[in-house]
Amino acid sequence: MNRTIRNLLYWSPRVLCVLSTLFLMLFSLDVLEGTKSTREIIIGLLMHNIPSFVLFGVLALAWKWEWVGAVVFPAGGLFYIYIAWMKFPLITYLMISGPFFMVGFLFLVNWIYRKDIRTNKSTPPSLTTLEPTGATL
Repeated sequence: MNRTIRNLLYWSPRVLCVLSTLFLMLFSLDVLEGTKSTREIIIGLLMHNIPSFVLFGVLALAWKWEWVGAVVFPAGGLFYIYIAWMKFPLITYLMISGPFFMVGFLFLVNWIYRKDIRTNKSTPPSLTTLEPTGATL
């Protein structure tokens, strides 16, 4: 496995998770409409973003243990579909849950190939690991 593929497999679930969570956070901006006090706006933003904070927490765990992301992100997508079923058109479920199913799949691939991804075979060995050739001066 070459270095580009290793980097892509390592970073793609993490970046996609951050972008998807930031996309979800955009929906909390509806708190800003109307005439609300600053305190009400801050409380509203915090409450609307609790799921996003949870997703960032899961990402922090999945950064170290990829199997956590492989299990929790698809489970979260299924949970959203379960609680919101028949309330929205199908495209809504695909837009909200779809990226997290993809993140879970990418974390699963990352977990399966973790030894290949985390080894860095393309760097030259350090001088301390070079074996003597037996040649004398």
